[in-house]
Amino acid sequence: MVAPELIKAAQSGDRDALITLLREIETHVYRTAYYILGNEQDAMDAAQEALIRIYTKIGSYEEKAQFKTWVQRIVTNLCIDKFRRAKPTVSIEQHDLTFTDHKSVEDEVLSAYVAQDIREAIDKLPEHHRSVVVLRYLQDFSYNEIAESLDLPINTVKSYLFRARQQLQTILGEYKKPSRDAVRG
Repeated sequence: MVAPELIKAAQSGDRDALITLLREIETHVYRTAYYILGNEQDAMDAAQEALIRIYTKIGSYEEKAQFKTWVQRIVTNLCIDKFRRAKPTVSIEQHDLTFTDHKSVEDEVLSAYVAQDIREAIDKLPEHHRSVVVLRYLQDFSYNEIAESLDLPINTVKSYLFRARQQLQTILGEYKKPSRDAVRG
């Protein structure tokens, strides 16, 4: 949570406060962009664009909304625009696995595959469902915060989440079904 004093200082023209503010939110902004776009490069581009927009528009922020929902609206709208303009590309980079003492290598690898399956399932959702899933489950926003961020009625948010969960169950249920071509040992 960003301190209100930091926001006010940034709005009043304190350049150091604005830079500190942007540094505090950059990880949150990138994470949201990544989960919506599903691609590291696109997410970095969208996050950078969002931070620039926040930098230039900080004076227009009004305390009617929470700061995090104001930021989230900017990031989400940029990502949706970017998603509409072009199909997201698939990153070929593999992320390093960090192995810990309390899990076996097999557990770590399995967890990585499950996380990848979930990301792929989220990517298959329609953009309006993907946005609410990212905000609710990956950014831990409340229904009210999602409604405010996306400028939607709260019942629409609940409906989108309900439908998205159903779609995810269907998509992820396909992963559990054994393939007919699978070799049985």
